[in-house]
Amino acid sequence: MSYRPRITDDGVLRRWMALEIGRINEGLAAEQKSLARLLAEEHPATVTKAGGEYAFDRAVIRRLGERLPAGLHDRLRLPIIFRFTPDVKDSCYLADRTALEALQALGELSEMRTMQKGRAWVSRAIVYAMMEAYPTAIQIGMG
Repeated sequence: MSYRPRITDDGVLRRWMALEIGRINEGLAAEQKSLARLLAEEHPATVTKAGGEYAFDRAVIRRLGERLPAGLHDRLRLPIIFRFTPDVKDSCYLADRTALEALQALGELSEMRTMQKGRAWVSRAIVYAMMEAYPTAIQIGMG
């Protein structure tokens, strides 16, 4: 007779959660491209984790190119990805220092905001407002 794990066992729950998080994140960009590279592309796009095309809004890419300092064009990777976790209900975190610098240069985040333990926490309302202002340049993923 083989042992069948109980659904309440931590290992079973962790594996199930990992599968579900993977499904949630399938629409995220698998490869982030530099702003400089996207500006040079006629049809700026990348690939999602599920293998589909993730097309950037060309006007948004141009606007970012115009508004951001040239020194950020090679360093900034798009889309900017914020992450949420179920244990923090009203905020998302950003783990990319260059993205934080770019959002501060755009005036979207305060210069007072800093990274703590490799993360800059931002309220979801602010993240959603930035997503509306820069469609396709910002994504939210889980984990």
